[in-house]
Amino acid sequence: MNLTDLATRISALTPTARRRLVAIAGPPASGKSTLASDLVAALGPRAVLVPMDGFHLDNRLLDARGLRPRKGAPETFDADGFVAMIRRIANDDEVVLPVFDRSRDLAIAGAEVVSPKTDIAVVEGNYLLLNRPPWSQLHPIWDLSVSLDVPLEELEQRLIQRWLDHGLSATDATARAQSNDLPNARLVLEQSVRADIRL
Repeated sequence: MNLTDLATRISALTPTARRRLVAIAGPPASGKSTLASDLVAALGPRAVLVPMDGFHLDNRLLDARGLRPRKGAPETFDADGFVAMIRRIANDDEVVLPVFDRSRDLAIAGAEVVSPKTDIAVVEGNYLLLNRPPWSQLHPIWDLSVSLDVPLEELEQRLIQRWLDHGLSATDATARAQSNDLPNARLVLEQSVRADIRL
């Protein structure tokens, strides 16, 4: 299924609530953000991109909880807050949401809006199909779910390259990927429910 086919299928969906909600899920470095952005562009102004990353816990909270080395794991997000926001997006006329600024490594409150004119929300994130609470509360909300299926070996190469691009040495980049990113990737691959569409 190519991008045009996927956009056509989404456009034909009958929403179960006010808006059509589409989940783009998969492990880190699987290409979720790229696909979601391209999909929103293909769908046009009636669609909005909703990244999960705006619900990262702040580094101060992670430090206090000893979780900074695991940033990006399920327990380092405000998952209940994210679920509540997705329910609001499904039903409310307007929803203001936070966005994660990677350059500053923090979430910015009130940085994006789902307007009354928006009738499709494309949500992207690692844990949208994770089969554990509270993430599992999301499953019945999606009108369509898409997962990206990338071999673990390919993910490892991409994740190491990501850290190399951030200026880490080869040793540090490999250690960072293997200590945190790859365990998160395995969790997504092993404990997510099956998506409607696998790419």
